[in-house]
Order: sequence, then structure tokens, then C-alpha cells
Amino acid sequence: MHEITTFSGLQATQFLSFTLGGLEYGIDFAKVQELRVLKALERFAASGEIIGGVAVSRGVIIPLVDMRVACGTSPDAPDPMTDVIILKLTSCVMGMVVDGVTGVLTLRPEQVAPLPAAGAEGTRPDYLLGLGQAGGRRLILVDVEKLMSVNRPAASRQVA
Repeated sequence: MHEITTFSGLQATQFLSFTLGGLEYGIDFAKVQELRVLKALERFAASGEIIGGVAVSRGVIIPLVDMRVACGTSPDAPDPMTDVIILKLTSCVMGMVVDGVTGVLTLRPEQVAPLPAAGAEGTRPDYLLGLGQAGGRRLILVDVEKLMSVNRPAASRQVA
């Protein structure tokens, strides 16, 4: 069982790590269906600003969310070797375009520290879980279900 909302249990959790805008992030590996290269996906709809179009993966039509655009770090020229993380979320299957996947990391609860509050109100977005630390690496841990939720208030839709 993967519990990612709190880290008070004794269970270690696996995270898929990826880079985005020079920072390293981690998402619950249990939410990852597969990894693909952007050029390997059959894309058939025009790209929007953050929605990177629609593609077919294993016969399923999925939206592609370009997290590079959401973070304001989209490269000038698209790289066809860019990594796409295919996510199996509670509400849908979708692709998340990132700068690059760096691996899978197992973190124990004591390796996760809370993130400090930020912003004018001293709060942090609800999708940020904490800061994972292992082997000299630091990952910003993200609850991808909350991040990709379309029902969140606009104030909490900021990206780390």
C-alpha cells in the first residue's frame, strides 16, 4: 500500500523522480503506468498553452499536460526525446511532459521533511507533500492526484 499524504507510518514509499526547470521532483510510483518518449506517442490534436495536445498510448486517448510550460521553463525548440510520464490517476489516464526522468527512489518516512510555508499568507499549495532527502539528493514530493485535479481553487494552482 502506498500512503503519500502523510509519512508517519513505517512503510517506505517509492517515488519516480524527474527534473523540471532545474529542480528534481518526485511522484508516487504507484500512479505511474508507463514512461514514453514524446516522439513515440501518436499525437493528433493541436497543442494549447499547457495542454500539450492529445495522444494515443496503448489504444487509449490521453491528454498531455506540458509541465514545462506550467512552470514557465518550456524550451524554445521542442525536443522529440522529451520524457512523458503516463499517469493512471483516479479520474483518468494522462501524460505529463517533463524535462527528464531521473529514476525511482525509495524513501522512508524519516527521509521526508515538511516544506516551509511560503507566499503572502504563509501557506503552501496542497499538492506539495514535503522534501525527500536520500543519498545527497533532494526531491520536492508532489501529490500528483491533487496537482492534476481540475476542481482546485485558482489560488492553489501555483507550481513550485
